[in-house]
Parts: sequence; C-alpha cells; structure tokens
Amino acid sequence: MGRNDALRAARLRRGWRTIEAAAAALAEHGQRLLDDRQFTVSARTWRRWEGKRPGWPGEETAIVLHDALGRWPEDLGFTIPPGWIRPEYHEEEQVHRRAFTSVAAAALVVGPVAPQHVDPALVGYFQQQLEGHYRADMFLGPHDLIGTVSAQYQLIDKLVRSAKGETRRGLLRAGAAYAALVGWLYQDAGDMDGAAFWRGVTQEIAVRSRDPHLIGYSLVNQAQVRTDLGDGHAVVDLCEAVLDDADRLVPKVRIMAMQQQAHGASLTGERRAVDQLLDQAELLLPSVDDDLP
Repeated sequence: MGRNDALRAARLRRGWRTIEAAAAALAEHGQRLLDDRQFTVSARTWRRWEGKRPGWPGEETAIVLHDALGRWPEDLGFTIPPGWIRPEYHEEEQVHRRAFTSVAAAALVVGPVAPQHVDPALVGYFQQQLEGHYRADMFLGPHDLIGTVSAQYQLIDKLVRSAKGETRRGLLRAGAAYAALVGWLYQDAGDMDGAAFWRGVTQEIAVRSRDPHLIGYSLVNQAQVRTDLGDGHAVVDLCEAVLDDADRLVPKVRIMAMQQQAHGASLTGERRAVDQLLDQAELLLPSVDDDLP
C-alpha cells in the first residue's frame, strides 16, 4: 500500500532489480530509441514514480516507457492527466482515414464518364454473378470477397451513367443488391464504418431505382448496422419506417423488417414486442414468392 506496485512489477519483470538499475537502463534505452538524443532519468525520479504520488511523465518519456516495458503510463500506475491521448492513437486514426478513403473510392466513380452502349443482357449477367457471390461468401468469408464485389459495383455505377430505360432501372436494382452485399461483408468483417458507408450507398441507389421493395430493404440494411451498434431504438425507428408502407411491399421485405425490428425490441428489453413481431413474420413465410435480387 502507498506504492506504485504496477510500475514496480513491470520493472522486476524486465529484470531491473533496483531503482538505480532501472533508471540507468531506461535512460540508455531512451537514447537508443531517440537516436542518441539526450535522454536521462534519475534514480530519484524513478523512486518518485514508484511512490504513492507518481505524477505523470512527459510524452517523450511515456513513449520510452512504453517501448521498454510494453505498457503505457496509465497501465503502469501513473496519474492520467486530462486530455492525454496515446501517441499510437494518432497513427491508428491516420490508418483508419486511409482505409475509409479506400472504402469510398471503391464505390464512387469520380468525374464524367464517356457515353457507351450498354447491352440489356448485362442486367442478367450481374444478377447471375451476384448469386455466385452469395455462395462464395459461405465458403470464403468477407475478406476475400470485398474487393471483387465492390469492383463490380463500381462497374455497375459506371454503366448506369450511360444506360437508358429498363436497362438502367435493372442495373440500379442490381447495384442496390451489390452495394447491400458489400455492406454486409464489411459488417461481417467487423468494420462498422465501412458497413455504414455501404449501407448508405445501398439506400441511395435503391431510392434512385424507384423500387419500393428495395428502398424498404435498404432501410433494413441500415437497421442491421444499428443492431450491431446496440442502438435498439434506431433499429425500431428504421423498421417501423419500412412497415409504414407494408401493403406495398412483398412479403420477403416485410418479414426481414419484422425480424430486424424484433432485434431492436430485444435490445430495448421489450420481450412482448419481440414475440409479436416474430409471430407476425412467421405467418407471412408461406407467401414468399418474388424475384427480389
């Protein structure tokens, strides 16, 4: 009691039997890490660190301690100051930003596209490919498919800019299904930012298709992300928005909305609502007969 036992234990695990040895070893480690810049730690300073009021080391010292002991100061018994952010957080943030930029680039074709002839048979081609991707997902998992499926979505987005009439509408429908699959793959991989972005893409292209079933489906997709985020009220809001137009929707979409709303109700502790929604969905199962992609 009255000592910083976390730092003392880390010192002993490192093999530094005395405070004097620890101070000298850390100073030497710091000079190597900082390219021979002046870096010193006195035995008096280390003794204070192991006392009951260890204070907080400077950021440079925190980095040296982490490199030498494998733990940040807050894990070594130091008193965390307001506003402290681990240096590694900034690096992670930069990596995250680059990754998200890559996610967006896979979805968006930037700038004008030269007009081209779009054969109507391409709609069937993309639908057949999609069925194959669904099967591949069961065998491969998300990481090996994200690049392939998102690249095909980008191609669809490019073709939509030149397509006309029913061909364009068919490509928009297929594009919504591809974007939904990519969103699921990101969600399955645990990347919720990527999943949320692609769920937004799904909703946009579904609205552009003017297909009420796909618009409802895109909202269910959004609700799936909110389920994984533990936001039960948002899940219920989104699914209720889908079911407001239930009379216009095919049974498949209504069932998916009810099932997802049941997830939301479970997150908010409404057991009776969960049972009612699942019972209603079960009654609709025999009616599922549609070509929704």
